[in-house]
Amino acid sequence: MIGALLGSVAWARPWLQPCRAMAAGLRDDDATVADGLNRVAAAQPSVMLAAGPLRFVPQAELPAGVAYETHIRRTACVPTRDNRHDLFNGLVWLRFPALKRRLNELQATQIEQDAVGATRGTVRDALTLFDENAALLQAPAVLAQALRERNWHGLFVTQRAAWHDARLTLFGHALLDKLVAPRKPITAHVWLLPQGVDEQAWALATLTPAFLGARQHHPLPVLGVPGWWPANEVPSFYDDTQVFRPLTPPR
Repeated sequence: MIGALLGSVAWARPWLQPCRAMAAGLRDDDATVADGLNRVAAAQPSVMLAAGPLRFVPQAELPAGVAYETHIRRTACVPTRDNRHDLFNGLVWLRFPALKRRLNELQATQIEQDAVGATRGTVRDALTLFDENAALLQAPAVLAQALRERNWHGLFVTQRAAWHDARLTLFGHALLDKLVAPRKPITAHVWLLPQGVDEQAWALATLTPAFLGARQHHPLPVLGVPGWWPANEVPSFYDDTQVFRPLTPPR
């Protein structure tokens, strides 16, 4: 039963609002996380992968010696453990199917090219970072520039009103899992998108091995986002340089 997992999450948190409706479709008496996710998936249009419609299966169905990403591309089945991390992974699959499919295809292709070794390599590292910890930000130019410069006072204090015209989406499932127990240092890797674009369409057009390898993301301590954490109403919240670190000049 997954009731204990569901009860451990404060679904009303601002960063979880987009997942809340789908999570409401899960039931305390679902035997496994995979069962619950499959039932939620059945209530919406099918998510199609190359091998067929997406399904969530118990982790035990992942054959020994087969890479997780390869198994998903071959079978359209996502091995799923009964923990919060995999619950969020499943919810992200259901919310951003085209983007998750794109990441899976890129990962599986890299594995076929390079095999699974002791190290992932630059592209696979970047793919994993995106999958686990990415956030997508559409923001006015003044905010985007402040983020690039790590001008935290400008980003969160001087230009605070500009956040009304910004859209921040947390994508990484490990990031969502960490934020179940919010801590000031929790930091997302943010990719800047043009304002008004469809996030999945942007990803399909933009996410290539070359783009990911260029590491064009920016750190963002997410509890600094206006309206996301009561303590950040006080400007001194951003004075903590162990969290809101200045940009280090290149050596």
